[in-house]
Amino acid sequence: MIENRAFQKIYTKITKITKATCSLHAEGIGNEELAVVNGRLAQVVKILGKEVTLQIFSGTEAIPTNAEVIFLGNPPALKVGDDLAGRFLNAYGNPIDGGPELMGEEREIGGPSVNPVRRMQPSQLIATGIAGIDLNNTLVTGQKIPFFADPDQPFNQVMATVALRAQADKIILGGMGLSNDDYLYYKSVFENAGALERIVAFVNTTENPPVERLLVPDMALSAAEYFSVEKKEKVLVLLTDMTLYADALSIVSNRMDQIPSKDSMPGSLYSDLAKIYEKAVQFPDGGSITIIAVTTLSGGDITHAIPDNTGYITEGQLFLRRDSDIGKVIVDPFRSLSRLKQLVIGKQTRSDHPQVMNAAVRLYADAANAKTKLENGFDLTDYDERTLKFAKAYSERLLAIDVNIDVDLMLDTAWKLFTENFTRDEVAIKDEFMNKYWVETASN
Repeated sequence: MIENRAFQKIYTKITKITKATCSLHAEGIGNEELAVVNGRLAQVVKILGKEVTLQIFSGTEAIPTNAEVIFLGNPPALKVGDDLAGRFLNAYGNPIDGGPELMGEEREIGGPSVNPVRRMQPSQLIATGIAGIDLNNTLVTGQKIPFFADPDQPFNQVMATVALRAQADKIILGGMGLSNDDYLYYKSVFENAGALERIVAFVNTTENPPVERLLVPDMALSAAEYFSVEKKEKVLVLLTDMTLYADALSIVSNRMDQIPSKDSMPGSLYSDLAKIYEKAVQFPDGGSITIIAVTTLSGGDITHAIPDNTGYITEGQLFLRRDSDIGKVIVDPFRSLSRLKQLVIGKQTRSDHPQVMNAAVRLYADAANAKTKLENGFDLTDYDERTLKFAKAYSERLLAIDVNIDVDLMLDTAWKLFTENFTRDEVAIKDEFMNKYWVETASN
């Protein structure tokens, strides 16, 4: 729905039309300004002298060269206010949940990231309840981190779990290219959990034009900035799927005849992604924006331009893979990394956390070596056999994404696995922790 307003400029002569864009000569037009072309919403994507190029969100089919082009004078905006909470909105910030129109102050979306002098070092734990994250790859407020996952993995279920368990004041969901089933899944999960008052969702489904996905992250982050800056709240932004966002960038750039870069992506991909991820911030007065984004992989290719550029910008990654030994999806401890976890583990979690985390991953690595020996026909030692037994239990009871427990129970579970499979010397944790937790756990 397009709000009526005083129009600045009206033109009726289009000089060029592609599948996604049109161009015309115009003056006094601003970057990212909205327009209506033959009744369809569009946005300025390039200005070269007097030539203005517009991307038309629903496509250019059947648009004539004498179509009426009306410039609206402003870039996309979102009405912000407390009544955003609990709402499901489309890529333009309009309700899709049957509720009333939004009230509040209109804010332009897609503004600059926060000035570095207003930032503080992230230092507050975000517990998700997922052991593969909280135990090995602990998240911190103000962090930006992606899930890398194959398209057939249940990343939407993981994101919904994070949303419900995360200790955050507001959860902002930016859904790009969601199937109707996924959209209804998110909605029903939030409603059934009684968590709608903490949720704001901006949704683009597979039935909507792909180019609309380009608006979703900016809408989500504008809402996040309102709650974090003005309400001093801890905000978690969930973006899924950033690969479909990048594909939409590619659609527009290719149809504007721009020379593609690696993997047919636009040369601006790094800065396009950084503009989004760099909105993650921890403010000195307590407000924060933490960003968790899904990046689906094509054939597991982590070197593709989208995950490759994402890795340069973000502070680690959470890698989902299916473990064939237990038949479940786990958070892979080898290919996952949270570069900020050392700021909180052992400080805001139990003091044995760093030692337990390192010992468990080391023993899991020993199990991987034992599995390689087994696959190559070598005999296994008694220690090898015990590492394989440990690895299976570790995956089942701690790494699997359906494990939903608090951090202390994760640590106690790890100690129990140590005592069941290894000697004190094999675990090799400091005596101060061995003396406190080994005996207590073993006696249960």
